[in-house]
Amino acid sequence: PIIPCTLLDSAHVPGDRVLLSLYQRDSEFSIKAGNDVLMNSRAYGSEVALAELACQRISIPLRARVLIGGLGMGYTVRSALNELGPKAQVVVAELVPAVVQWNRGILADLAGSPLDDNRVTVHEADVAQMIKTAKADYDAILLDVDNGPQAQNRNGNNWLYSINGLNTAFAALRPNGVLAIWSSGHVPVFAKRLRKAGFEVDEVGVRGRNGRKGGAHHIVWIAMRKDDGVTLHSRGQAVA
Repeated sequence: PIIPCTLLDSAHVPGDRVLLSLYQRDSEFSIKAGNDVLMNSRAYGSEVALAELACQRISIPLRARVLIGGLGMGYTVRSALNELGPKAQVVVAELVPAVVQWNRGILADLAGSPLDDNRVTVHEADVAQMIKTAKADYDAILLDVDNGPQAQNRNGNNWLYSINGLNTAFAALRPNGVLAIWSSGHVPVFAKRLRKAGFEVDEVGVRGRNGRKGGAHHIVWIAMRKDDGVTLHSRGQAVA
């Protein structure tokens, strides 16, 4: 028999009409924005890959300071913590307070309670505002706040993907810093926009299902500040 989904909680995105809803079916959880599924606890491979691909390119991971925009179900935060050293700092910007509450409560065990790690600081804030106020503050900025540059659920995210937003992110990074952006699909014009902002760009295809064949193919852009002649590693390598 088909087990029905149970609605556990819902919350509006601050300053927006978008409604986020948390559902459970047996041991599986999902978060929807309206009728669109944003994330599912059975398919989080690309969220893990986002942090792996970015943090492995940080020049000094032991003391790195990383900004993560979008908490989700905590998988990206956990993946970043796994890659970084004991003196690293992970700053999480999550716009919806309910998502933080879910991650401290019913969703906490999914990714091993990453918010309990003393390297993590959570801000219930718009990551765009945190980027605007930063000046060479971060070794990496990871963005998973929507479905990508051309598949947005929230209009307020437009700025993040604009040339102005990318220029501001460039300034918020330390020399040789990394900007990593998750997308539900390939957007050729966006890679050109990243290069226009001064980044060296690597576009990597990743799978939604962690450690399994099949599943949706997503895109992670790894954009690096070109300081001191630093080049990308593993160009074009796909992550399963």
